[in-house]
Amino acid sequence: MELPDLPSPDLAYFDPGDGRRIAYRLRGPKEGRATVVFLPGYASDMEGIKAEAVDSFCATRGIGCLRIDYSGTGSSGGDFAQGTLDRWLAEILSAIDQLTEGPLVVVGSSMGGWLGLHVALQRKDRVTGFLGIAAAPDFTDWGFTQDDKDLMARDGKLERANDYGPEPSVTWLGFWKSGAAHRLLHSAIDITVPVRLVHGDQDQDVPMGVPLKLLADLRSSDVQLRIIKNGGHRLSEPHEIHAILSDLHGLVEQIA
Repeated sequence: MELPDLPSPDLAYFDPGDGRRIAYRLRGPKEGRATVVFLPGYASDMEGIKAEAVDSFCATRGIGCLRIDYSGTGSSGGDFAQGTLDRWLAEILSAIDQLTEGPLVVVGSSMGGWLGLHVALQRKDRVTGFLGIAAAPDFTDWGFTQDDKDLMARDGKLERANDYGPEPSVTWLGFWKSGAAHRLLHSAIDITVPVRLVHGDQDQDVPMGVPLKLLADLRSSDVQLRIIKNGGHRLSEPHEIHAILSDLHGLVEQIA
C-alpha cells in the first residue's frame, strides 16, 4: 500500500486540566468520516514509523487522525518517571473529549493497545473499532519476573537492556504498580465493536499467548487476529505496515 509523503499536521498542545502541556497532532476528518486515534507504546512517541503511516493513510481518505505524546514522552512536558497508566489514560480521554467529535477508531501499539482497550471501554458511545498492533495488555503482570519486581521494590525502578536503542529501558515502580488496577486478561472484556489484532509470531516482548487470550476474552463477535510470520515486536517493515493499514481500512470503511 503506497502512501504519499505528506506533511504532518502542526504540532500543538493542550492542557488536560491541571497545567500539563500535552503535545498532539490533529488531522480533522471530512464531514461524516471517523477519526483514528493512534496511541504509541511505552517510552515511544507519535513520530514513529507506524504513527506516521497511519496519519498518511488517513490523510488520503479524508479520515481524521489524532496522535498524542503522553506526558514525559516525545514533545510533551512532564517527567517520564511520573508516568502511570492512570495518568496517561486520563490524558488520552481528555484529548478525545476536547479535540475530536464523531466516531472513533482506536489504534494502539504495544502498551498503547492496553490503553486503547480501556479507551474503548470508557468511551463506548464513540469508539466503533479497535486495532491492536502487538498489543500488550497486562504486561506489568506477565512481563516481569519475581526478581525484576524485587529490584523495583528495592530501587524504585528497573533498568533493562533496550533492543531498540543504546539507553537502557527503565520501568518506574509507580508505573508498574498502576498496572494492577488496569488488568484486563483475568475476565471477559466488555468490548463489542469490531476488533483487529496484528501480531508477529517472533515477538520477543509480547508472547503469542497474549493476543490469543484477547481473542478469547473479548465479547465482540467480530475479532480477527492476523499473525505475521517472522514478525517481531516493532512490526515496522513495509509488508507489516501494509498488513496494519489493510486491517485499519476494513475498520474505517465499516463506518463511512
